[in-house]
Amino acid sequence: MTSMRDRMLAGELYQADDPEILAELDRAAMLMERFNGSRADDPEGRLAALRDLLGEVGEGTWVRPPFHCDYGSRITIGPRGFVNFNAVFLDVAPITIGADAQLGPNVQLLTATHPVEPEPRRDKWEAAAPIVLGDNVWLGGGVIVLAGVTIGDNTVVGAGAVVTRDLPANVVAVGNPARVVRSLT
Repeated sequence: MTSMRDRMLAGELYQADDPEILAELDRAAMLMERFNGSRADDPEGRLAALRDLLGEVGEGTWVRPPFHCDYGSRITIGPRGFVNFNAVFLDVAPITIGADAQLGPNVQLLTATHPVEPEPRRDKWEAAAPIVLGDNVWLGGGVIVLAGVTIGDNTVVGAGAVVTRDLPANVVAVGNPARVVRSLT
């Protein structure tokens, strides 16, 4: 029988009360506390805390605290990225952010999902699907990106948009749900 953690990593339904999963959540909570409590006059210490928390942090990337995530280890941010205040990354599945991406304040990247059917949801089953942001993506303040979404290179998503489906490269998208309003080519 596969463990709940293995099921989670495979993108299958799982229950999060598994001790192995809880230990990973605790690890991330301690590292987030270290990062979020880091001193502004210690940029090297802040970066070290971020590198301990996240799976990969590209050269020249800057994340402003407070920052919140589930595990951290499933988050990759490419070089020269910027993540503004109050980001929430629920990284049950991988979150991959390309080079030169800019994320405004209060952006949420939510890989976690729950069954629509009442019984499995009541029984605390959940799942997740990865999120991918291409190179040079800009997410305005308050953007929410849902599980399983890929956003193509150079795409801009307007403030407050809710991205429920993939967006192609080189477009501007706005609204809830986000829809393409113009091309950037």
